[in-house]
Order: sequence, then C-alpha cells, then structure tokens
Amino acid sequence: MVWSDMLLAGFCFLVSFLFTVVAMPGVFSACRKWNLYDLPGGRKVHQNAIPRLGGALFLPALLLAVAVGLIAYDGQTVLVVHPSSLLLACGALLIYLVGLVDDTIGVSARHKFLFQIVASAVLPFCNLYFNDLYGLFGLHDIPMWLGYFLTVFWVLLVVNAVNLIDGIDGLASGLVILSLIVFSVLFSQIHAWLYVVASCALMGTVAAFFLFNLWGRVDKGTKIFMGDSGSLILGYAMAYLSIKYAMNNDMVLPDTRSGNIVWPFTILLIPVFDLVRVAFGRILKGRSFFHADKTHLHHKLMNLMTMRQTLCAILGLFVVFCLINTFLLSIALNATFILLLDILLFTAFIEAINLIIRHKKKHKL
Repeated sequence: MVWSDMLLAGFCFLVSFLFTVVAMPGVFSACRKWNLYDLPGGRKVHQNAIPRLGGALFLPALLLAVAVGLIAYDGQTVLVVHPSSLLLACGALLIYLVGLVDDTIGVSARHKFLFQIVASAVLPFCNLYFNDLYGLFGLHDIPMWLGYFLTVFWVLLVVNAVNLIDGIDGLASGLVILSLIVFSVLFSQIHAWLYVVASCALMGTVAAFFLFNLWGRVDKGTKIFMGDSGSLILGYAMAYLSIKYAMNNDMVLPDTRSGNIVWPFTILLIPVFDLVRVAFGRILKGRSFFHADKTHLHHKLMNLMTMRQTLCAILGLFVVFCLINTFLLSIALNATFILLLDILLFTAFIEAINLIIRHKKKHKL
C-alpha cells in the first residue's frame, strides 16, 4: 500500500514537471506577444527585461497532475478528497487570478491585500483552522474565534512572505521545493497520502520552473520569473499545508513533543521571520509597510557575495534550522523554547551580517 502511494506521488511529480516544461515555451510566446516583462531598475537585481509569467503554470500543473494521478490510481480508498481540499481550490483560484491580473494589467496593493483576506478566510469557514497550539506559549486547545483569527493572519503572513522573498533567481522556488520535501515526509509519516501527492505534484512544477529561472539564458530567451501569479499561489499552498499539518484532527494526530506546531513554523521560518523583521524596521523608521527597500535577507547577503552564493547560503540556512529543530524535538523541548531559540538564532545571523557589512564599508573608506 505504501509503495503504491509513493509511486503515485512520484508519478504526479513527473506529470507536473513535464507539463511545465512542455507548456513553458507557450508562456514565453505570450509574454512576447503582450510585452509582459519584468523591467530592471529600482531595487531589482536583474539587468535585463525578463518574462514574468512563469508562475502562471503552477496551479494548472498541480490540478492536472493530481487529477491524472487520481484517475490512474488503482481504485483503493486510501486517498480521500476532503471538503477542505475542495475549498482550497476555490481560495487558490481566487489568489491565483489576483496574481495573474497583477502580472498582466496591474492591481493596487490595497485591492490585492483585500482579495488575500477573502482567500485566507476560506480556510476557517471550511473548518480548517488552528485549534491547538501544542503548548506554544503555554496554550493547547484554543477557542474557535482565536483559531480563525490566527489562521487568517498566518495565511496573510505566509502569502506575503513568500511573495516578498522572491527577489533573486531561485530563492522563492528553492525554498518552496525544500519545504515541499519536508511536508511530503511529514504527511507520509501520518499516512496522509493525498497531501503527499499534492506536495509532490506542486514540487514538480516548481522544480521545472526553478530550472528555467536559475539556468535559463536571457540571450536565448529561456529565462523567466514566476511573477505574482506564482509567488502568491505558492505562499497560499504553503500556508494551507502548514495549517493542515498543525490542526488537531483525525488525520493529523497530536504530537506529544510539539512537532505539529514546530514543523510549520520551521518550514516557513526564513521568509516569515524576514518579513516580520523588515516590516518592523520600516515601521520604526516611520515608513509604510509597503515601502520597497533593500533590507531583506537576500539584499544584505548580496553585499557580501554573488547571487548564486546568496541563494546557496539561504537554502543552507533552511537546512540548518530543520536539523536544529529536529534535534530539539528529539530531546522533547517545548514549542515555546524552540520558537524563541529560532528567533534568537535568526536575529544573531542578521546582526552578524550587518556587522560584516559595516566592517566592509569601513575598510572601503
């Protein structure tokens, strides 16, 4: 049974990957026809006009791969489509369309945020919400109203975190691929195979995009960005999977060592912590949260190294946090201690970078 489910997940990965590879030339043609390019300038690090609709393939590839996989399935009843999965599709479609419209004709930040709130509210109304914090800050079972609020807040936070960390080649897609690998392992451990299949299907299309984004050539017309249609849908999917794993229900059993709540914030730690840090920095300087600047983690690292080195450093940091928290969970530390330690380590990492940057500037003078 397990082997058949694993093969199905691999099959869905392959379908999604191949669909994206085959369909990507059509996206390049559409970008050329309608002049849909991300132009250089401002805080952007690229020097050429790059097509920006690569992420438009993520949702179609995901739905196609899962549909083909379920049709090809041998009829066993392990995979059950829950109502929450159907409502996820509705919320995902809304946020996908918002991103697609923004990539083509533009959407104001205010309207985009309002649509994000609507899409975020889909999950609690589908009875999918944080209902147990597993000892985080001393809380276990929490009231429904608080769970609803935390869920909407978390989805908004993750969606915007993934969107804003998409600043250099391969970063957002690379972090999402690593996150989906971890989610696949976590869901397989509790035999939630539908979510393993969905994770692998999404991983396939993102992996194909990653190749075009990182190794595509501008002079050959094979380089592309994901755009908001890609980053928003990836953020929404990451938020959904994290809530699904954290929720205390029949599928995801409570973890006595706090793993159910620790793993979601571990997986999304880098983009979320970076967003919160940048947001507070802007507020303290009297600037709008939406004010663009070069204070994100990848901007700081690029003062010290190349873009590829920055990418490797941040992906490596993801792996380090996963290993640290795996060890901390193995010795049964509570969720609050782990979260606070993660915040301390991330802050120390940022301050170390700032110190090196200041030292470098001082010696240049």
